[in-house]
Amino acid sequence: MDLRRLEPEHFDWSTGAGGADAVRRVAESAETADGRAALNEAAVLTLRNRGLDTGIVFLATEGEEPLGFAYLHGLYGGGRPELDLVVAPAARGRGTGTALGEAVLQALDGIPFTAWSHGNHPAARALAARLGLTATRELWLMRRQAALPLEDAKVPAGVVLRAFRPGQDDTGFLGVNAAAFAFHPEQGDLDQRGLDERKGEDWFDPEGFIVADKDFEVVGFHWTKVHPEKGGTPAYGEVYVIGVAPEMQGSGLGRALLVAGLEHLHRRELGEVVLYVEADNHTAVRLYERFGFTHADVDTDVMYSYG
Repeated sequence: MDLRRLEPEHFDWSTGAGGADAVRRVAESAETADGRAALNEAAVLTLRNRGLDTGIVFLATEGEEPLGFAYLHGLYGGGRPELDLVVAPAARGRGTGTALGEAVLQALDGIPFTAWSHGNHPAARALAARLGLTATRELWLMRRQAALPLEDAKVPAGVVLRAFRPGQDDTGFLGVNAAAFAFHPEQGDLDQRGLDERKGEDWFDPEGFIVADKDFEVVGFHWTKVHPEKGGTPAYGEVYVIGVAPEMQGSGLGRALLVAGLEHLHRRELGEVVLYVEADNHTAVRLYERFGFTHADVDTDVMYSYG
């Protein structure tokens, strides 16, 4: 097995140059085998739009065949770097993950970092233990059948729900998002560049980005997403993110936004709607359960931390 660090000046996600094609091949094969995406959206967007400007990739190969990769990103943002380590199904159980993990530890030389295990695969738990990482956070994927009936939810007085206006609502949305998710290590850091990257994605639909407007100010939002059919998996909807300004919390606006977004997704005739929620956010979990969302153990993502 050969292990090398990819050169950022040659890495191009769009063309596959500089090892990007090998990374994509490993990620796609792992997703097919595991039934969960090997890289989350934030990682893919960073690779696509920023290359390796803020990260490094170690690639393990055997001849021309990629065996796995370790992608370490967020190196220069002030927070903890985040690791995605993926091994191709055919290369598992051969020490590939351990070799990649040790390369990361050597490169960071004691710097603390985090790593996600999507679906909390047993092999990921074992590798985390070998590398000295401990589980520190759980993220639940919850699911709802779109055919379930929806209860009514009253919009607070003075609030109007409407579609997002790209360019005009950017600042208002980012302000509410930062305030609503000040505690959140990923969502709360969304900036104009990150918003522009998401607006440039094929799935972006302003009609599915519902904004709550009060006195001509954004006070909340429900950004929905539709995932297209892929590999035999039917198209499905997602409660991408819901945010409410602190001064509107407790007013029922969050519930009204949830219903409005679900109604929009139901009109798309999707069979299922999903969402991600922190496992320890019991208030949010209870709300989603009330609206028919359920969680299974296999739909648990676990964050591991080092240092």
